[in-house]
Amino acid sequence: MTPGPTPYAVALVGCGAFGTFVLDAIHDIPGLRVVVCADADRRRAQTLAARYGAAVRTSVADVAALPEVDVVLLATPPAAHADAAVTALRAGKHVFCEKPMALTVEDAERVAAESRRSPGVFVVDHVLRYNPVLRLLQRLGQEGLLDPLRRFAFENDASDEDLGPDHWFWDPAHSGGIHVEHGVHFFDAANALMGGEPLEVQGTEVRREGGPVDIVVATATHPGGAVATHTHSFTHAHRAERQLMRLDYGFAEARVTGWIPTYATITAWTDDAGAARWEALPARTAELLDVPGLRPHGQERVTVSVARDAGSARPARGRGVTRSVPHRVDCRVDLGGEDLKPHVYAESVRAAMTDLLHCAAHGGTPRADATAGLTAVAVARAATRSAQSGRTVNLAGTVPAGSVR
Repeated sequence: MTPGPTPYAVALVGCGAFGTFVLDAIHDIPGLRVVVCADADRRRAQTLAARYGAAVRTSVADVAALPEVDVVLLATPPAAHADAAVTALRAGKHVFCEKPMALTVEDAERVAAESRRSPGVFVVDHVLRYNPVLRLLQRLGQEGLLDPLRRFAFENDASDEDLGPDHWFWDPAHSGGIHVEHGVHFFDAANALMGGEPLEVQGTEVRREGGPVDIVVATATHPGGAVATHTHSFTHAHRAERQLMRLDYGFAEARVTGWIPTYATITAWTDDAGAARWEALPARTAELLDVPGLRPHGQERVTVSVARDAGSARPARGRGVTRSVPHRVDCRVDLGGEDLKPHVYAESVRAAMTDLLHCAAHGGTPRADATAGLTAVAVARAATRSAQSGRTVNLAGTVPAGSVR
């Protein structure tokens, strides 16, 4: 997938560390050029602008008024996302917005409504939609090698070493709280992998003694009796961080490590025809891990071993499904190791921008559009309300249909 022959001029709004990371990730996409760097701190904007030979501005309003700007890249703190996105969309610009799309459902709905009216394409930076490991799992489901997902469980023991007591992350007025600021990535990933938005959600939060809420849990019920649980704990040293996503497909299980996944193991039970199809996967590694706009590192591997007749040939039954599955499959998906996490992260951002540019040039709807962003915010806010009220929140009427692609 290529953006097309039309050049696109991009303006970055928010020149902090993350804005710099995003610009470094996307600046060399064919057909894209960096023309403006904007920040309320003009000196910070000047430093980054000098690297790219770009002009300097101080606000999104200034950027939106420039006729030469085609794409506005928003990397401001979360509380500023909604107003900035609306301003840029009303000016007819394409918008690449860092997550969360907004801090409230009402503001997310404003952005989504403006996106429907605007000629501009809107993408929210939900990088997991562009991650090769998770895309491969979706592909295996589409091909029938994995049954529909029954259970999504994500545990995130994250670091708080860089989050001092006065950091904006702890202030819900600035971050939205953990479910909104960080959890939207995983609510969105669950929606994509489950193939449907949640019906209801129940939340829990734990406050450290004398301090902020630093552990949150959400349990979301999806259509068909599927369940997703999300746990985020910002309580660890960097060296003790760990993340695990466990995906239960009934006759198969996947374990995905890292919040930016670079490695997964899949254990499956299958029949003769399925065993042959699993054994054919390594030869399809490049195809299965291909994400348009994401450049492979060259170390990606899909390996499969099949233990024939590892179990009885008699039909096995689970949750009302009965089949003969005598063969055990062990599959490993490795993008090159944990050291490649920064590469995979940057390339997933690059793939999301490539998606925006492709849709701008050729039409279509990006994978991480405003509906996906609104849905993730709606689930995150419901989890937060549930945790504070002690009641399960029904999402009927608050979560838009059609956010899953």
